[in-house]
Order: sequence, then C-alpha cells, then structure tokens
Amino acid sequence: MTWLNVTDARCEALFASALQPSDSPTAAMVAEAIGWTLRQFGAGGCAGRMAQEFGDHPDAAARRMRWVRQLARPTGGGRHQVRAGARGR
Repeated sequence: MTWLNVTDARCEALFASALQPSDSPTAAMVAEAIGWTLRQFGAGGCAGRMAQEFGDHPDAAARRMRWVRQLARPTGGGRHQVRAGARGR
C-alpha cells in the first residue's frame, strides 16, 4: 500500500480541478479549487482522473503537473504554501 502525504493529495486534487494557469489563480482560488475537487471526487477519484490524463495525454499532463507542483512548492521552513499567480509553461 502506498501512503499519500497531504501535499500529494492536494496536488492531485489541483491537477483534477478545473483551475487553469490562464486563470492566474490566487492562493484563495487554489485553496477553493482543491477543497471543492476533493469533496466532489475524493482523493481516489482525483488520483484516478490524474492517471487517466497521463494515459491519454502524457505531454499535456506533464505540463499541468509541473504547474501544479510549482504552485505547491515548499517554503524555506519545510512547509508547503500556495504560490499565487504561478503560470504554467
């Protein structure tokens, strides 16, 4: 069994959300998207949606995951914080 940490679950939820880099999301928008997506699909559903995207569109999914990870990059104290306005490439 693989255990997800909180950051992994948040990243999967953000990946599965409708939020886009073009939205120039604020920290509040990211938090809302994560919460809504987790309530809607659950952690397993978010992971499943992410896996499906990597299977169907691996290049686009990799770009989206880089963007998601950029938003959830750890701060100096080892804590994770949402970086508002991070844009995908």
